[in-house]
Amino acid sequence: MLKGKTALVTGSTSGIGLGIAQALAAQGANIIANGFGDAEGAQRQIESAGTGIRVGYHGADMSKAAEIEDMMRYADSEFGGADILVNNAGIQHVANIEDFPVERWDAIIAINLTSAFHTTRLALPGMRSKDWGRIINIASAHGLVGSAQKSAYVAAKHGIVGLTKVTALETAQTGITANAICPGWVLTPLVQKQVEARAAREGIAVEQAKRELVLEKQPSGQFVTPEELGALAVFLSGEAARQVRGAIWNMDGGWVAQ
Repeated sequence: MLKGKTALVTGSTSGIGLGIAQALAAQGANIIANGFGDAEGAQRQIESAGTGIRVGYHGADMSKAAEIEDMMRYADSEFGGADILVNNAGIQHVANIEDFPVERWDAIIAINLTSAFHTTRLALPGMRSKDWGRIINIASAHGLVGSAQKSAYVAAKHGIVGLTKVTALETAQTGITANAICPGWVLTPLVQKQVEARAAREGIAVEQAKRELVLEKQPSGQFVTPEELGALAVFLSGEAARQVRGAIWNMDGGWVAQ
């Protein structure tokens, strides 16, 4: 379905981003991966998901505008630009507002929100020239509701929701769409750290901590999977979704229905 298109997926060396990159690759899209960790391993996984595709990688630090600009130049020169832009990169820190380290606030806002502004502003001219593009911002259930001790993350994800709506309005009469996906709990490395911290704090088994964590927010009692999020990203990238514009689509096991 996406043969000949190129998807740039930030934060795609693990977790949600890797799952989305694999799903898009399976539909024939070339992939530009980004992120820290095992970049070569992630590239191999993405390559194995598709047939006859190209997979590139750029290690831009998403907190630095100059490195994002270099990544977008790489996309233009090596792949003819990003037809599909998935803004997924994110970090987390948990603390009460009065105890929240200022440098952690700045880093979360930069990576979780400001980076999406930079990639979007740089991708849009190429998308407009082709009159086709898909911008998919990975927000969170925390883009719709709040949770204590997550001030920076909640603020950034609410900002992503707003940025998505504005982008959709500014491209409404073009072949470019902009939408946001709001996952609930997904068992990513980021969430696994929270599970392990909870288990240690409460002196309980990791599996029990995992179950309790999910049920606090997610009525289904089940984690959302990267594969499920990837399937939604594929739909939003396809022609069937060309009039899905500015949608804030929660996939959260019923979290925000409460």
